[in-house]
Amino acid sequence: MMWTSHPVTKITGTLRAPGDKSCSHRALILGGLAAGTSEISGLLEGEDVLNTGRVMAALGAEVERVGEGAWRVTGVGSSGLKTPNVDLDFGNSGTGSRLMLGVVAGYPIEARFVGDASLSGRPMGRVLDPLEQMGVTYEASEGKTLPLVLSGRSDLRAIQYEPPHASAQVKSCILLAGLNAEGETVVRESRITRDHSERMLRGFGAEVATARDGAANIVSIRGGQNLTAQETLVPGDPSSAAFLAAAAMISTGGGVVVEGMMSNETRDGFYRAASLMGAHVGAEDVGDAAGERLIDMSFESADLRGAEIPVDLVPSMIDEFPILAVLAAHASGVTVVKGAEELRVKESDRISAVVNMLRVNGVDVEETKDGFIVQGCDGAIPGGGLVETHHDHRIAMSALVMGTASQKPVSIDDASMIATSYPDFMDHMQALGADLRSGPA
Repeated sequence: MMWTSHPVTKITGTLRAPGDKSCSHRALILGGLAAGTSEISGLLEGEDVLNTGRVMAALGAEVERVGEGAWRVTGVGSSGLKTPNVDLDFGNSGTGSRLMLGVVAGYPIEARFVGDASLSGRPMGRVLDPLEQMGVTYEASEGKTLPLVLSGRSDLRAIQYEPPHASAQVKSCILLAGLNAEGETVVRESRITRDHSERMLRGFGAEVATARDGAANIVSIRGGQNLTAQETLVPGDPSSAAFLAAAAMISTGGGVVVEGMMSNETRDGFYRAASLMGAHVGAEDVGDAAGERLIDMSFESADLRGAEIPVDLVPSMIDEFPILAVLAAHASGVTVVKGAEELRVKESDRISAVVNMLRVNGVDVEETKDGFIVQGCDGAIPGGGLVETHHDHRIAMSALVMGTASQKPVSIDDASMIATSYPDFMDHMQALGADLRSGPA
């Protein structure tokens, strides 16, 4: 599955943003728990999300595809989840697996969680530790990784928990467990993270309280609440759209409009960082979906300059650092990323993977404990390298975007995992004018 991106002079066009992956996972999960039948449209049909749908079906929900991006989910309601007779296979999805650990925790069932080689190497202790405090028992592989068997319980204890690292996955896992716990579960984050779980839980009828204490964010949920089926339109994914935006920004003739994109302050860090670097970013309100504001965004060629990325933007752009590194490589001057140690436990060690992606393409970059420092090439990235993706879809897509504006083609060793999050990526990029070809340069 080697692919190569060849330099082009123009990236232009208008596309609709693919459905947001975070909201797609949650729509299937909450629809599967609710009483009644939920109609979901705009669902991202990547492998990660489809695996979540299969898992909900294995646990007793009825999950049916009724059209392109259109799904019908009849939830288990008050009857609750059933013990599955198959392994719950999440493939490559850290989000699906960690959220579902919280879901299963609140029911008196036992389930075996498995995933591919990449997911099986990622730490689950960050969610297992608080779940254990709530009364869950489990048997996990060495290092608290998959495969693992989780035994939930109907008398789960509510807890007050402060995650050691700000993580939307950890927060969401605990809230989903708290939905069936006895008492009020409280999560105190040192920094605000993605709030899709809070918004969508409210949309399905749950009461979720939030409060700010300086930089800290406090979220609480009362146990014993019932969810009600909803009609849900999944908003466009700002993380996927970031690749299209970056391709326009680094192109000598860039002009791209992405329609129907979610606007949420917990997800827009990449666009704020790009603006700090001199990018031209436009936005127009077009409505709302799933409790989220929708906008059309426009992006143009820009003379980018290096910047020190504010640490307070890190949680709102944690998935976008690989593509931000491409902007940094293209820019003039130095770009500094700090406070992003969370990247070490993503689909790959994303700090090392980003550094290697740039180095093999002639970019001067320094790896640090919690980030990286890039000496920009002032619009002349050498290219010519073969990037090891480490089965990380965001590294793969970032490298292919970089190749559209480098001096020599950029190749990746494997493109197969791109389908986990953005199955239309190749088609969308080619529609905008990218020259992507299967095979080596």
